[in-house]
Parts: sequence; C-alpha cells; structure tokens
Amino acid sequence: MGRHLGKLISGLALILSFFLFNIPAIYANYIDDKATVISGIVVTNNGEPAPGVTVIIQELSKGAITNENGLFNFKNIPVGTYHLKASLIGLEPVVIEVKAEEGRENHIRITLSASSQKLEEVVVTSGGNRFGRKESVDVSKMPLANMENPQVYTVVSKELMKEQLITDYNSAFKNVPGAGVAEIRNQGRTTFISRGFPTPQLVRNGVSSFTYTTIDPVNLERIEVIKGPSATLFGSTVSSFGGLFNRVTKKPLQNAMGEISYSGGSWNLNRLTMDINSPLNKEKTALLRVNTALHSENSFQDAGFTRSFLIAPSFSYAVSDRLTLSLDVEFSLNKATSPTRLAPYTKGTAKSIGDLHIPYKLSFANNTITYGSQQYNIFAQAKYILSKSWTSQTIVSRTRSSSDGNVVQLTMTSDTSLRQSVTNQDFPYYGTDIQQNFIGDFKIGGLRNRVVAGLDFYSLRSTRNDATVNLTPIDVRKPGAGYNNFTLEKVKPLFANATYSNFVAGREETYSAYVSDVLNITEKLLVMASLRVDRYMNKGTYYPAQDSTAGNYNQTALSPKFGAVYQVVKDKVSVFGNYMNGFNNVSGSDFEGNTFKPTQANQWEGGVKFDLNKVSATLSYYNISVTNVTRDDPEHATYSLQDGTQLSKGYEVEVIANPVKGLNIVAGYTYNDSKFTKANASVDGLRPTTAGSPKVGNLWISYRLASGAAKGLGFGFGGIYASEYYQTNTTAFKFTIPSYTVLDAAVFYDKPSYRIGLKVDNLTNEKYWSYRLAAQNPTRVTGSVTFKF
Repeated sequence: MGRHLGKLISGLALILSFFLFNIPAIYANYIDDKATVISGIVVTNNGEPAPGVTVIIQELSKGAITNENGLFNFKNIPVGTYHLKASLIGLEPVVIEVKAEEGRENHIRITLSASSQKLEEVVVTSGGNRFGRKESVDVSKMPLANMENPQVYTVVSKELMKEQLITDYNSAFKNVPGAGVAEIRNQGRTTFISRGFPTPQLVRNGVSSFTYTTIDPVNLERIEVIKGPSATLFGSTVSSFGGLFNRVTKKPLQNAMGEISYSGGSWNLNRLTMDINSPLNKEKTALLRVNTALHSENSFQDAGFTRSFLIAPSFSYAVSDRLTLSLDVEFSLNKATSPTRLAPYTKGTAKSIGDLHIPYKLSFANNTITYGSQQYNIFAQAKYILSKSWTSQTIVSRTRSSSDGNVVQLTMTSDTSLRQSVTNQDFPYYGTDIQQNFIGDFKIGGLRNRVVAGLDFYSLRSTRNDATVNLTPIDVRKPGAGYNNFTLEKVKPLFANATYSNFVAGREETYSAYVSDVLNITEKLLVMASLRVDRYMNKGTYYPAQDSTAGNYNQTALSPKFGAVYQVVKDKVSVFGNYMNGFNNVSGSDFEGNTFKPTQANQWEGGVKFDLNKVSATLSYYNISVTNVTRDDPEHATYSLQDGTQLSKGYEVEVIANPVKGLNIVAGYTYNDSKFTKANASVDGLRPTTAGSPKVGNLWISYRLASGAAKGLGFGFGGIYASEYYQTNTTAFKFTIPSYTVLDAAVFYDKPSYRIGLKVDNLTNEKYWSYRLAAQNPTRVTGSVTFKF
C-alpha cells in the first residue's frame, strides 16, 4: 500500500510541478517576440468551430481561411486599427474592429449569425467536402486541428447519418473503418471492434457515460471514433486497448428552429422524431433544445420487437462573457425481446454457423418473454474564461442504466439440437464522473504551448439479483410442437425453485490526474507529451446472505503518451508518429502471493494525413503490444501467472473526398493481425475470437444536385465488407462466421423546408451474422419525410 501511495504522490507531484511552472502564463498578456500577431477563432452561434470561412484584414487586403477547428492566424501585422471581415458564401458576413499593438498578440473570437446546421447547408450548396470536417475539442481535450494531432480518429456526422436514413445507432458504424457488425448484448448494449479489441459504448461528450442499454441516435451531433489505447486522457474504465467511441450530443442554438420527422419501413418500423430549439430570452443568453424519439419495430424473424421512447432536453446559459453553464439530459424507456445469443456445440462436426442450417427466420424466442430497461444520462458543465490564455472546464456526469425482466440465451447441445435458457434479472448500474480541466494556450520562450491539466473522479456501482432456468432441447431444423412451449406462461413457474443470486458488485472508484502539452517547436513541427496517474479502488462484491465481501483490491497505474507531427505542407500534409498507453486493472495474485499488476497496452504508430480541400485522408500503421496478461499456471491448479502477452498490429486507410461538385465519397479499409503470443496452450499463437474480422472495408458514395430545377436531389450507394472471422478459436475446436458483403442504396430530396428520403439496406439479401451468431437483417426498405421550420 505504501509503495503504491508513493507512486501516486510522485505522479501527482510531477503533474502539479508542470502545472505550476506554467502558471505565470495565465496572466501573460504579451508574447516574447516583437512580431505583431492577429489570430482567433470563428464559431457558429451555437459555439461550434466554423471551418472554411474566409477572414480578410480589409485595410491590408490580407486573407486567411479557417482550418477545421475554425482557427486563423495573421503574422507580422503593422501597428494600427483594422477591420476583419469573416465571410462564407451563403452567409451574412461579420465585420469587427481590432487594434494591433507592437509585441502584443490579439486573439479574437468571431461569431457567425448561423448555426452549425446552417453552415453545413452552405457547404452542401457550394459542393464542398461536406463529410471531411473533423473539428473536435474532445479528442485531445483541447482545440487541436486534425493536421496537428498525432492521433488517428474518425468522425461520423449527423449529416451523413441523415443522408443514410439512420434510424438505429448501430447502423451508423458502417461508416467507421474496422468496426464491423455490432455485437448486441443483453439490454441492447452494443460493442464494436477497434484495432482488434472489443470496444463498448461508454463515452458521452468526452467523459464517462456508463450506458448499458439501447442508444437512440436522435440526439447525436456526431460520433467520434478515437483509435488506439487512450487511457492517458480518458482513463481505463471507458476505453479499450483499441480506442473508444465518443457520442457528442446536440447543443442549443441561438436561432429558433425545428424539425419533425417520420420514418416507416419493413417489419412495422414506425419512428417519430422531433428536434426543437429556441432562445428563452431576448438577449439569447438562455437557450433550450429538445430532441425526442418514439420508436417501434419488429424483427424480420418470427418473434422479436423493440419499443422505445427517448427525450433529451439541453439547456445553456451565458451568465457573462466569461462564464457559460450548460445542462443536458437523456432519459429513455425501452421494452424489447432479448437480442440473440447463440453458443455453438464444441464437440460436433459443424465448424461454421452455415453448417448448422438453422432456419434464418426462426428466432427461438417469444414475444411474451421480454425485458424492460431505463436509462438517464445527466451532463452538467461550467466553462469559465480565466484569461485570454486559460479556460476552466468543470463537468459532472451522472448515469443510470437498468434492466429488469427476462433475457434469453441459446446453446447448441449437439449439431442438431438447441436448448433455450431464460435469465430473470434486476440489474441497475449507477455511474458518476466529476472532472476539472484547465485548458491553456500560451507561449514560453517564443514557443506555443497548448495544455490541458485535469483531475478526474469516477465511480461505478451496480446491484444484481438473477436466476437462470433451462428448457428441454429441441431440434434446431424441425423444432416441432416444442417450439410453441417457449412462452412466459410456461417458463415463469420454473423460477419457483430457481436459486437467485443477490449481490452488490462493481463498487469501483478511480481518482486520476493528468496533463498533456502540445508544443510548437516550429510552425510546422509539433510534439505532444502526456501523463496520467490513476488510483483505482475496487471495494469488491458484497454478498448480503453471507454478510461478506470478496475481490476487493487497490491498484495504481501511470499512463504516458507521446506524439510528434511535422506538417510537410502547412495545414495540408502531415506526417505523424505516436506512442500511446492503455491499461486494465487486474485483481488477484499468483501462487507466490505476488499481487497482480494492471495489464498494459503499448502502441507505436506512424502515418500521414492529407487535407487537400477536395480530399481528406489518413493512412497509418500501428503495433499494439499487450503485457501482464494472466494465464493458467501449469504447475499450480486454480492459480494464474501474469506473464502472458498479446500482439495486435495492422494498417488503416480512410479517405473522404469531394472530387467534383456535389459528389462525396467516404471510404475506409483496415487490416488487423492479432494473436496471443504467450498464453494458455489452448489459444497460444492463435487469433482472439474477440478481434473480429482481419479485413474490413466500408464505402459510401453520394451525389447531390447543387443547382438547377432539381436542386437538392441526391443518390447514395455503398456498403461494408468483412472477411471470415472466429466465434471460437482453440487448438481443439474452431467455429467460424462467414465473410459478408452488404450493399445499400438511397435516394433523397433535400429542400430548405422539407426532406424526403428512401433507403434500401442489404440490396442483395446477404445472409450474415454477428459475433454472437445473431442473424442480421435481410433486405430492408425505409422511407422518411422531414419538415423543417
């Protein structure tokens, strides 16, 4: 305990000394060099960065174009008073007055009288690269342009989701290189693949949001997919060794606006959504936005359905020019049948899901055996501008995800027989994340520093009370009368003699401190150094019947991160490299009594980024080495050794292009080579089953008319490909899931006051399955109409 506490104090001292060293810059009004600089940011009226805006110093006829973070910069400006004009075709220009004084840097903020949605419409009209915008303050917890960032990330915007008529959260991940098909678990929670590691949905607006139920896309501004181990800035509880998925929600706007949309389609899809925004006072300092969705849909199989409701109000209040408060809430109710979960028979001759010849449209479920879930996410934030160099950000996030009712598991007991199991459960999760960040942008010795220093408290608690009953196996190909016995009326009596568990688990608390500095050594060369110290305390599982606790332990971990970027062509071409770390806490000890250390993942990556107006692209190669993995001790039964290793390496390509006016392309391809390099004999040298497909490709091509009588009419086509992968992979038994190619097409007509769309998913009626061997949707047709006001 003393040794771990010493590490914690040393790490905190290191972070504190770094922060204190830079404190003088908080109050620095002057830069060290004598050059006169005018720089700043252009934002929309809802605070989003505005890329592609032309900024002109009218008296000097000097111009600049804002980058993807809305930033611009003028150097060597003579002393004097100037007028800056910010303009973009289709928007009203803004002119402000600026005084340039010798030796003083003028950092200004220009607000366009348009929302980010209006800005997107302007980009569409002008035929710009409408899906290539990657502006984000969450990825690095500071304003940092993609071309300056040594990390790889992907952004799926709400505009792309609208074009593809996305009505469920999982379909949006067709646009994410390497994500594959969703693994849908109980309660509707989903997991995708990132760089060979399963990655759940645990991050919302840059902080922990422990959501273990279905996610509705109606409140999404975008999805940010951050690649590689990201524990340094986000912690180990919300990120996998492959990365994390950040859900960015819609924020209030200064202008009154709204949308009402209805979607209908195959299998009785009925979906009504609304997005209503309005200022609450004449000064437009108090803003309210409400998103809501009512969703009902059946399965394509003989049984299965989901019914859900979500409401998401979001409020912001500008107390002063320096202080802004915001609060947003998501509350949802869901009733559904359990997602399919099938375990293969490991002693049979069937080696693939196709070998089982299970009728594709049979669910082996029943609409009377259901579960209900409830979810709320509360996100409160206070932003305070301390000075022109520093901003304070305080965040409180509270979550509750609960599930009660019945979930189903299917198990093959032979190559031809299947057993149904039902678990009756009451399972709520409670999460809290409190975070304080100080974000700085200043110069020391003439070198620009962008810094975030933060403290983070995370808590998770869950309780569980459940029992499982098994039914008599039935023939999987010809179920017969036994198929009709699977109803709640006949299953419920079986629980009378079942043994219920009753315990309190997941009593976790984590105290963390972190700092990250991006240093401009030259205008084109940037380096990043980051460090996190993490104190994890697991209070173990409490069993009320025995009044006992088991599995409690504490661990301390340090997580560093380094990166470098050289812009070969400023804001156009960058080469980058990074070292990134992730960790997972591990309980227990070996035969000798040595307490286990956290499992560590270390990534080395290099690549190149392009932003050439018409083409935005990222190409990278990564190598992730995982150490401190536990494996069975061959000499001492029931004990483990902590000397296991795993390797995941590969390359990724993402291209977002606008080669000609109106034509947009989103494409990606990933290759992943993942294997256990030192593990139990049954899996040593083999690919983990959770690594997904080694090869995954995605494509979406759309063309929209930007002028003429049919202006706003567009067409889209694309899909996803994945190679064969494993559901079970051991030396004794292998069970595979076939490769698949799923093609989609859409047609849409988008006008200022309405939008009409038609989408056909899985044009070729491809049969394909998820990691949990759940049959995926055949050909599906969806129509949508939206009214805008």
